[in-house]
Amino acid sequence: MSSVLYDAQGPRAKRRNILYTAVFSVAALALLWWVISTLNDKGQLEWMLWKPFFTGTEAWSTYIWPGLENTLKAAALSMVIALPLGAALGIARLSDHAWVRMPASAVVEFFRAIPVLVLMIFGQALFAEYTDVSSDDRPLYAVVTGLVLYNASVLAEIVRAGILSLPRGQSEAAQAIGLRKGQVMRLILLPQAVTAMLPAIVSQLVVIVKDTALGGAVLTFPELLSSANTMSGYYGANVIASFTVVAVIYIVINFSLTSFASWLEGRLRRGKKSTGAVVGAGAVAELAAPGEHEDLQKAT
Repeated sequence: MSSVLYDAQGPRAKRRNILYTAVFSVAALALLWWVISTLNDKGQLEWMLWKPFFTGTEAWSTYIWPGLENTLKAAALSMVIALPLGAALGIARLSDHAWVRMPASAVVEFFRAIPVLVLMIFGQALFAEYTDVSSDDRPLYAVVTGLVLYNASVLAEIVRAGILSLPRGQSEAAQAIGLRKGQVMRLILLPQAVTAMLPAIVSQLVVIVKDTALGGAVLTFPELLSSANTMSGYYGANVIASFTVVAVIYIVINFSLTSFASWLEGRLRRGKKSTGAVVGAGAVAELAAPGEHEDLQKAT
């Protein structure tokens, strides 16, 4: 049975794919065995190196949990600020008014072209020079500033592309029944574009979570990765064990985020398919421009 994208596989292609799968599986198992045996030969799998993570709570309460709290705090603040700011910039880039569209485009292109680490370093310098923020809170402010400026500009492009991907007939039909441009954007385009934009938005949110580690590497921000690095030097756990635990925590956080996004996307799609309500003439008249309200009532 064939599809639009490709023809159905024949017996020879099926045998070839089974062979490729077997070869890849054997190679992956061999690589895994080599890694484990090498670590074991170097003494990296000894229980004493992993013991701090499985016995007692000092390693978690002193190092990992405070670092995880700072990571989640910086990521949450950045998401809360960057999402609406990116949406506003993306919509502004679609404005018919040049005095709105051009400054928004300049801001997006400027901050999207600068590495997020450079923005964090500039933020650190600005907060140290021109504000009264304490030295303890300054790294958090700098990390959030860099993440917001960079990711808001990327999210603005995601929003703009999501809206432009909709058929032009959507906005033309809405304007034909009397909706103003703001109402078209709020009631017609954005609700449909959200579902299309959701995977890209979630991908960018995952980037925000991971990029908090840049603050720990450069700005002495006590996030998860830098806390684990400190623990490996002063608490008896080796670097490989500490970073393995940190990697597992990052995987759990990001997998939870993407799983929730997948569930939300499916729910939105099912909700759109199940809605079969018909908009009455009275509802259309309420949404119409004030000058067209009487004409719509006469026509109905």
